[in-house]
Amino acid sequence: MAEDGAVTLYKATSITDAKKNSFSIKAGLAQILRGGAIVEVSTLNQAKIAEEADACCLVITEPNCQGISRMPDPSIIKQIKRCVLIPVMARSRVGHFVEAQILERVGVDYIDESEVLAIADENNFINKHNFGCPFVCGCKNLGDALRRVREGAAMIRTQGALLGTGNIAETVKNVRSVMGEIRILNNMDEDEVFAFSKEIAAPYDLVAQTKQMGRLPVVHFAAGGIVTPADAALMMQLGCDGVFVGSEVFDNGSDPYKRVRGIVEAVRHYNDPHVLVENSCGLEEEMAGLNVSEETMEPFGEGGA
Repeated sequence: MAEDGAVTLYKATSITDAKKNSFSIKAGLAQILRGGAIVEVSTLNQAKIAEEADACCLVITEPNCQGISRMPDPSIIKQIKRCVLIPVMARSRVGHFVEAQILERVGVDYIDESEVLAIADENNFINKHNFGCPFVCGCKNLGDALRRVREGAAMIRTQGALLGTGNIAETVKNVRSVMGEIRILNNMDEDEVFAFSKEIAAPYDLVAQTKQMGRLPVVHFAAGGIVTPADAALMMQLGCDGVFVGSEVFDNGSDPYKRVRGIVEAVRHYNDPHVLVENSCGLEEEMAGLNVSEETMEPFGEGGA
């Protein structure tokens, strides 16, 4: 029998204590990253470049992953953690709570339960209240976001394209979806909130809190296709608290530091056109390998809009 507030979950293989795993503490740790750029890295050299460019956090991924994508090798995480001073995040597969247990034990600062990797459990997400480490989860609309918060996510990542093509269209669409639903909610009568929470399949208390705050109740970042300072500033002006930058910024061109630094500056000064101009100059050549071919683009107006 569990005592002193401890609840036994996952058939006694994991114990969660509300006193040790307070959600408010984890949400506070996620708040530290507001106004920053989280950069995806797969090598120690990339990690050092991102830290030097003043990224607020690193997402460590497996280099040259083929086939089923899983959490990164713990030895890579340990190697990078020894050499950088900024927070480190790593991805686990959706629903794979044992990968999350391993990552927490390795000592990552944040865990991203990521749909970018292969999905381990198609029906269930990790019970994130089971962990002391803050979790990041993806969403495409407000209902997704609030369901993940109920499960214990301390940060929401509105996800766009997963292919690393530099196409930001899907990210813009999903961020506008979340922000648009929040604006609709803000204009609702209190009596209408019950029906709205049922419509988006989200917990009523979190829907009411979102209405009261006028925003998501946790930190909200955007990810997918963000490869230029203009992309980053666009996400910030749409209302996000920060951005994820994919490892593709290291794959092309001769100066990855310039690209990452430009995005970091754009996130900080997203309303200052002078800073945006300065950090956008000379990037066309650097971004040449990230252009999306016309064959992969859906003609405007054919997506059901």
